Amino acid sequence: MSARITPLADVLPRPRTVAVGMFDGVHLGHREVIRGADTALTLHPHPLAVLRPDRVPAQLTTLERKAALIGALGVQELVLVPFDAQTAAQSPQEFVDDVLVRRLDARGVRVGENFHFGHGAAGTPTLLASDPRFDTVIVPLLSGEGQRLSSTRARELVAAGDVAAATRILGDPFALSGIVEPGERRGRELGFPTANLEPPPGHALPAHGVYACRARIDGDEARAAAVSIGVRPQFESALGVLVEAHVVDWSGDLYGRPLELEFLERLRGEERFDDVPSLVAQIRRDVEATRRVFRAHA
Repeated sequence: MSARITPLADVLPRPRTVAVGMFDGVHLGHREVIRGADTALTLHPHPLAVLRPDRVPAQLTTLERKAALIGALGVQELVLVPFDAQTAAQSPQEFVDDVLVRRLDARGVRVGENFHFGHGAAGTPTLLASDPRFDTVIVPLLSGEGQRLSSTRARELVAAGDVAAATRILGDPFALSGIVEPGERRGRELGFPTANLEPPPGHALPAHGVYACRARIDGDEARAAAVSIGVRPQFESALGVLVEAHVVDWSGDLYGRPLELEFLERLRGEERFDDVPSLVAQIRRDVEATRRVFRAHA
């Protein structure tokens, strides 16, 4: 069950344990911070979207997926602190007094050891731990495969197309979701109809190529999907980067329906073939490979 998304202005104070962080991707390190809390607190939008729009990182999760992943850890509520000029000017002590104590009535606070907050990111876990009004747990950073687990590293792996390695940091596969849009019906002409997905603005995208994915239509049972991300070099198109999903062994109209894709493995890079029959033969191999990967991850 997803955590309930609640703007800070609508929160009712009650004794609670609060996990505080950005939690983009809700990776394995984030999960150690969140476990044991009944409330997660995050800034929305990302502070850099206000302070340095040219440097805001691509997001690994939509707000809805973040709430679902956090809810799966037993958290009841995801509280959103609106990040604006007023929030940016708030001192660390003001944040503690106003948000954690007055509005939330926090009795316990959980943060990662590299957590910073307040104006100029001057607030530290040590400041939180010095406050006698609540108990503070500072969670050490986790490492895996010789590197620290971080949203930045997961983002790099997704951008490089190494979605399997990203999963080992995130704990769940990287996902894209959206409403299926009409396309040029090229896939149908080739015998492999595709659902065209428009990712949310500012969302991370895997490197161009073909991926074996787990697809959910309307949130129903998982199905195998061969997904192409790229500019479709075999055909001229002015549509830019496309996310095209062939849901294996599916028949029916997907237009206007919500579709979620979880990226399991990269099958190959984007290619241009000598002719259309060669492309079709490769797509057939991609679909068979997708079936095998999907079964292996069942």
